[in-house]
Amino acid sequence: MLTYAEIMTTDFAALTTAAEKWESMAGEIKKVEDRYKDTVQKVTMGPNWVGVSAGVAQTNFAGTRYEYGAAQIQAKAVGSLLRDAHTQFVDLKKKLESARAEAVEAGMSVSEEGRVSFDYARLTDSERRAYRNDPDGQRTVSEAVTKWQKHIDDRVKAVSDADEGVKIALDAVVLDSNKDVGGKGDDQLNGFNAGAKGDIELYEAEHAKDIATRLNGGEKVSAAEVAELGRSFRDNADNKAFSQTFVGGMGADGTIRLANTLNNRAHGGDESQRGLYRDLNKGLAGTLAGATAVPEFKGSDGKKLVYGTKAYQDAFTEWSKGSDAKFYNDFMGDLRKAGVEKYELDVVGDKIAVGTGHGQDVRGYQALATLMQQGSGYSPQFLGDLTDDMIAAEKKDRDIWDLHGSFDDKKDGWFKNDPVDGVLNLMSRDPEAATGYLDPKADGGTNDRLKYLLKDRDWDFVNTTDWRGNIEITGKDASDGDVRAGLGLALEAATTGHTPLKPGQDPWPETPHTEAQARIMHDVIGTLGPAQSVHENLREPLARSLASYTADTHEMLAGLDADYVKASGTGFFTEDGKTHLAVPQDDLVQFMRGLSEDPEAYGTLHKAESRYIDLSLEQIPDGAKGAELTNTLNKAGTALGAMASIREDVINDGRMAGYSEADWKAKIAYHVIGGAVTPLYFTTAGGVSVAFGDSIQRGVDTWAWQWGNEMKAEVDAKANPAISDEYLSVNKQVPILVSEWANGRPNTSDDDVQSYTRHVLEGRVRGTETAQKYLTDTTN
Repeated sequence: MLTYAEIMTTDFAALTTAAEKWESMAGEIKKVEDRYKDTVQKVTMGPNWVGVSAGVAQTNFAGTRYEYGAAQIQAKAVGSLLRDAHTQFVDLKKKLESARAEAVEAGMSVSEEGRVSFDYARLTDSERRAYRNDPDGQRTVSEAVTKWQKHIDDRVKAVSDADEGVKIALDAVVLDSNKDVGGKGDDQLNGFNAGAKGDIELYEAEHAKDIATRLNGGEKVSAAEVAELGRSFRDNADNKAFSQTFVGGMGADGTIRLANTLNNRAHGGDESQRGLYRDLNKGLAGTLAGATAVPEFKGSDGKKLVYGTKAYQDAFTEWSKGSDAKFYNDFMGDLRKAGVEKYELDVVGDKIAVGTGHGQDVRGYQALATLMQQGSGYSPQFLGDLTDDMIAAEKKDRDIWDLHGSFDDKKDGWFKNDPVDGVLNLMSRDPEAATGYLDPKADGGTNDRLKYLLKDRDWDFVNTTDWRGNIEITGKDASDGDVRAGLGLALEAATTGHTPLKPGQDPWPETPHTEAQARIMHDVIGTLGPAQSVHENLREPLARSLASYTADTHEMLAGLDADYVKASGTGFFTEDGKTHLAVPQDDLVQFMRGLSEDPEAYGTLHKAESRYIDLSLEQIPDGAKGAELTNTLNKAGTALGAMASIREDVINDGRMAGYSEADWKAKIAYHVIGGAVTPLYFTTAGGVSVAFGDSIQRGVDTWAWQWGNEMKAEVDAKANPAISDEYLSVNKQVPILVSEWANGRPNTSDDDVQSYTRHVLEGRVRGTETAQKYLTDTTN
């Protein structure tokens, strides 16, 4: 491995000098070839030499002439490789120099050997003493040194990786490919390389393919070769020539077999080697992403076309006709065959030791979806085409993914027995892909993907067995515990435009949306709402999605804005440049009811609504009178009344996703109140951080803060269900919301506060009654 000092002191210009000499050599060899053709080889072409000796001479002389040509190809290829190496090394050295400069700017010192230390010399004496006597300061310094050392070491490793790739190419370029022997031409065995290539990555791909093929064949592969395969993946993560050469050489079948080989070793066998093979799997996934990448398309205005739109689809259709699309088209066609074939994978074959299902195999698509979880950066078109192809396969055979055993726990959950859901999970990491794929108007509005996934698809892929006497037979299909998990995350991304939120992040009630996002949300609500039941793995992601539309659901629950009523059939309308979701009021209430069987989901909706109420109160102008004031207050009460009705319906119905009534209430209280006690801080969907005290969020978090401080003993770690009954009731929440709002308006009297509170509570009655008429008894 190269060292920091070697990289920083090497003059890479020598590579271009050498390249020029190799290219010049090719020219000189061409001169010799021409002289040979016109003098020596010419003798065999005339009429004066005939017979056996003439035939032998013609063959030998033609072979020599061929090798002169091959020598020129080889010399030019070596020159090209050296120029390629120069470009790579110069670029990587600049990145190393930048890393060093960044470290120095951050207060570090970097030695000539590349060792990082804190630069105490830049401190004053008092600062130096303070650092050395402060344990926290010392820890901070140590962490900073470690971070910058890794940053520089990573840059050194990148140069060393590239150096290994250059060595592989230079070793291979001088080996005769013998591409024209055996009656195909005049090529002489073990001569010059007429098949020489001038691209380092192509040689690396061929070398990696050789190692991978031997791995697949069960041959002995040394630890050094396994490490070399990992280095090749790592060094060429963004190189399309490498990726397509490797994946194309392996083919869909070989790529799937390699993924299974790596997974068998990553999750079984020698425990000390598992990490190595997991890294290889990540590298293979990244290589697949690079190989299948579809380029971004731009419109006539130079702007990027969005996946799923007609303009994008037209551009892709045109691109797919050209030569640049040949690899993609060929690989996808290859994959349609390999994807439905059966392959061995230990975790699946060993799931059932004896009896029905013993030794079962996986489908190629299942193995591919499992591999892809380890990577990222897949193009939206590839994800969409792959999912379409898998759905087409399962429509032909509804039992194609069925296996014995569950794959949803920590031990075996890495295997994606439902490949469609697995790829939907990947789409959630790319909101553009998720939106473009699930938009009902994508592909000219001809697709039924959303309806199929929400309503028509068979999600049960776990075979069960029954016994009839002493005979074991296949029973009714069941589902894994993580069923629809990928769909839920994809829907969150598709309807919000951001990746699924993480713990500690709250949906922002005024998140901007596109027409496509609103269309998907509209159809989700219309499809799932009437049943007042949402699958448990969809509740929380869809609650986060819906909460980001709170500015619209607030108005729909109020039922006063005609624009929402008129647009409820189409799903959205645009006003002042903003897209607004519009759905029928009954569908919305019923959908919220279905989500609310999960206390976390209900808490998310409640918190977002309370935050939006606070935002709407803040927007009331000082001195406002009449409808400008009372409508806002009445709408707030209506929304809270609807939330209260939903809450009561869940409790009275007794269907709370397996929770007891007390546990359901406790979890709501902890989610809404306990989660806001310390610190009172959250990150919005768009990445905006908001802290307690900001005017835009005094409402919900102020009353949460107040109640949390009053009830710390109960809220701290395990919320008491009584907190939910007392503090999430509308009669308790409204006075606090209004009084906190009024605190910012010094001219508001106590009588005004009471009057405003009354307006909200009057709206509550309307909201409660409206919601109740849409909620039906669903206990049976």
